[in-house]
Amino acid sequence: MKKILITGSNGLLGQKLAELLLTQPDVEMLATSRGENKLAAILPEVPFAPMDVTDTAQVDEVVSQFRPTHIIHTAAMTNVDQCETDREGALQQNRDAVQYLVDACEKYNVHLIHVSTDFIFDGEDGPYSEDAEANPVNFYGETKRLAEEIVKKATCKWAILRTVLVYGVAHDYGRTNIVLWVRDSLQAGKVIKVVDDQFRTPTLAEDLAQGCWLAAKHDAEGIYHVSGSEMLTPYDMAMQVAEYFNLDKSLIDKADGSTFTQPAKRPPKTGFNISKAKNELGYMPHTFSEGIKVVAEQAAQ
Repeated sequence: MKKILITGSNGLLGQKLAELLLTQPDVEMLATSRGENKLAAILPEVPFAPMDVTDTAQVDEVVSQFRPTHIIHTAAMTNVDQCETDREGALQQNRDAVQYLVDACEKYNVHLIHVSTDFIFDGEDGPYSEDAEANPVNFYGETKRLAEEIVKKATCKWAILRTVLVYGVAHDYGRTNIVLWVRDSLQAGKVIKVVDDQFRTPTLAEDLAQGCWLAAKHDAEGIYHVSGSEMLTPYDMAMQVAEYFNLDKSLIDKADGSTFTQPAKRPPKTGFNISKAKNELGYMPHTFSEGIKVVAEQAAQ
């Protein structure tokens, strides 16, 4: 029996993970999040406890009561530009919270699965394998690098799952994703500028949830890269979306990253080599075109 506690269950990954774990036999789950429980509307059968990961006493209390075998830590401040402008908040949510979780995992003998990011790399020579050197170019990446250092020193069992540009559809989730943004813009006849000089291996949220579950199922330890397998620019992705929905590709303009004024610098070429996750965990991601279909079907519901 695996007892899995999810942090950040209101987020995109948290929701997909709760949905997936519900289908697994011999898994008991506790969803936790700051604020009200958004899962109640879509997965009312999932047990929930409020838990703010930046509150060390609350973390200890919830973990001590539920006594999980695994914590899958999906909660984070992931808005890259917000991290640049609210550095204190970013450190609290992305670094300090990880220390509190590690403390609880060490105290109660819990296996920690920590979700990290391609933005710990500078993007000079992607795609990256697990042993590549971290060198973030923005503050979000720096907070996630600091969190990884905390996890690596932990005396409990741990795994770090790094991922790239996660997209998907979630209930009551404020942010859009590239698939729906492109579809809706083109359907409205808008011309959109899309970056053609940044390379990523975009990840369907369902695939990342699968990777998290496989890491828990296999009691995986160490670092794993869990993303899509295709290296694409946002422009490539937009063209595939237009193709899928049969929309006007001439509305999509190529742009380079320097034309956008954003507080945080973006690494030019990240993306991952995912062969370790495939070989050791049995991880198999969707292609981007399959991902578009998944998102389109969910958005239509």
